[in-house]
Amino acid sequence: MRARNSYEQKLMRQSGLIASKALKAALGKVKLGATGFEVDKIVEKEIYAQGGDLSYKTVPGYKYATCITVNEGVVHGIPTDRKFVDGDLVSIDLAVMYKGWHTDCAWSVLVSGQETENKEQLEKTKFLKIGEAALWDGIVQAVDGNRVGDISAAIQARIEGAGYSVVRSLVGHGVGRSLHEDPKIPGFGAKGKGVGLESGMTLAIEVIFTSGSPELVLGSDRWTYYTADRSWGGLFEMTVIVGKGKAEVLTDWRKV
Repeated sequence: MRARNSYEQKLMRQSGLIASKALKAALGKVKLGATGFEVDKIVEKEIYAQGGDLSYKTVPGYKYATCITVNEGVVHGIPTDRKFVDGDLVSIDLAVMYKGWHTDCAWSVLVSGQETENKEQLEKTKFLKIGEAALWDGIVQAVDGNRVGDISAAIQARIEGAGYSVVRSLVGHGVGRSLHEDPKIPGFGAKGKGVGLESGMTLAIEVIFTSGSPELVLGSDRWTYYTADRSWGGLFEMTVIVGKGKAEVLTDWRKV
């Protein structure tokens, strides 16, 4: 991947802003009784209203704005009419195309209808907090002069240090003119190894992890990947621009 010029970065920022707003709208809808279909429609409406297009339409055979997985689902889930129930772990993954430039983001949340969390909910909350922390750990390493392995090692240390597993078969990636570009960015690896990072590169840094085994199986819909041992799946992803001393996060839904 080459570094993006200033005009290309400007377009990526706008794409990321649209994605941020769409993800914030989606997460606001993840409540008791809501469905994946409803969340998907909100995302589609928000992206179009902001002047963006659906990146997932560029994936052959896929017709939704989002991928939504629940509990043991990990990635690539098709939105359904199943209602979210108390204790569900829900992951929303979406991507936006703006004037030919893509950004990609994802977030996992816990559905809760109780004022006081029970033991399982506390464990799920911890699981998600570790996944988010791993994402920010990886993003810190996305600076000029580092290597992909620095991002990967930071994610792996946080996830495995908490007793969870990084999925090996799926990875983060470069993003820009295409939704998926080189370099591949695993959630595991060694410091100082891999492709060198340069200011202006645009990356989708992704934490794909489970509470049990890292092994996945493909569901009967031929899209959704589940944990092989039916443990929980989690997903956190942000698109960033590699910087001199600090990465610029383009899809931070908490800031829009």
